[in-house]
Amino acid sequence: MKSVAFHNLGCKVNSYEIDVMRQYFQEKGYLIVDFAQKADIYVINTCTVTNIADRKSRQMIHRAKALNPEAVVVAVGCYVQTHQQEIRRDDTIDLAIGNNKKGKIVELVEEFMRDRSDKMLSGRTSLDLESPVSYEEMEQGRATEHTRVYLKIQDGCNQFCSYCIIPMARGRVRSRQKEQVLHEAEKMVARGYREIVITGIHISSYGMDFEGVSYNAAMKEEDYGHSRYLLELLESLSQLEGLERIRLSSLEPRIVTEEFAGALAGMPAICPHFHLSLQSGSNSVLKRMNRQYTAQEFRRSAEILRRYFDRPALTTDIIAGFPGETEEEFGETLLFAESIGFYEMHVFPFSRRKGTVADRMQGQLTEREKKDRCRRLLALNEKLGREYRALFAGEKLPVLFETEKEVGGRLCLCGHTPNYIEVAAVAEKAQGMAGRIAVCTLGKELGDGLMEGVMDEG
Repeated sequence: MKSVAFHNLGCKVNSYEIDVMRQYFQEKGYLIVDFAQKADIYVINTCTVTNIADRKSRQMIHRAKALNPEAVVVAVGCYVQTHQQEIRRDDTIDLAIGNNKKGKIVELVEEFMRDRSDKMLSGRTSLDLESPVSYEEMEQGRATEHTRVYLKIQDGCNQFCSYCIIPMARGRVRSRQKEQVLHEAEKMVARGYREIVITGIHISSYGMDFEGVSYNAAMKEEDYGHSRYLLELLESLSQLEGLERIRLSSLEPRIVTEEFAGALAGMPAICPHFHLSLQSGSNSVLKRMNRQYTAQEFRRSAEILRRYFDRPALTTDIIAGFPGETEEEFGETLLFAESIGFYEMHVFPFSRRKGTVADRMQGQLTEREKKDRCRRLLALNEKLGREYRALFAGEKLPVLFETEKEVGGRLCLCGHTPNYIEVAAVAEKAQGMAGRIAVCTLGKELGDGLMEGVMDEG
């Protein structure tokens, strides 16, 4: 029996896809082993969103070959898609697969191994990097977590933000048919998963391609009429018996209208946790980023969500040190983020990506300047997180328990509330609750974003 090991880098979509690839190998009789072990095959699902992601992708590819020089090292995904020349020169890679052949990975690997004597030819002829024009159907039969599972509904992006390489790595918008999404969701619920996380590269554009919107067209204001497809899908998912929670990954701020938020509020399974990607609180920086909304429009979206949901968790992404970002513009971002009151901010230093507009912009900041701005944003992030969690101290909230963790010298069972506050309950008192939902009274801060939880009796 041949063994195969996996390593994943990057986003929730990558996490979904590597779970599917792992499952495909398992179904074909391969032995799944830890990446640190000696294996016959290593699969590295790469990422290219930043220079750091590129470097980590290369490191893991080379580490695999070092673990077993005779192994078949398979690099798949976004780094492969956007760095063809580097891939061709890297002799540690036996087989490279882009983003439109992940569903065929077992067949491609087996084909390669049948003709391994002609390694270079076999590897490169299996390299397929054409931008896909339709959604590649992949279905996850099982997942690594026991409580929460990712469900991918679309791929690709038409936005072309000036800093982002992802449209080149993932291609244009392709949406999964509603029937296929529901079919997979039903299987997940039947296996006992209580929460589904809806994911994709740009889920706000779900359904755009159903009406023949040009793959070359950036999303315009009128295209948000396509949000009805997303709402119809969510409504159908919310009616699945046994599905307790539906959590949304990143949403485009402009999709949040009164109609959209009102429809979501009418679906009890929707978690009051919304990730609206901001990137900057300065209108001048947003314009250079080609984000196609203003800070004022973003604020309006946040206000709409707060009208329809009680104290929802609003999370976001922010890029520090975008080309030409002045201290005044950065100050606008700090003030704006504080005024919105985010629960959590994912902070990234600007990373130059070859082939993007921002890579060619004047006024590139130094790494020291970017690091300093990240530090200031992260300090604000800690403050805002504590303030948000404090709103719920003493309140009773349902917690979906997931994993055991040592907290303050005690073994605790940890899980999340619908608004994504992580809660820790003493393991003895929560025995047998993994994968189940229980009401807890939230108590004090325990550090690292955790809150103490006391389970209700009975």
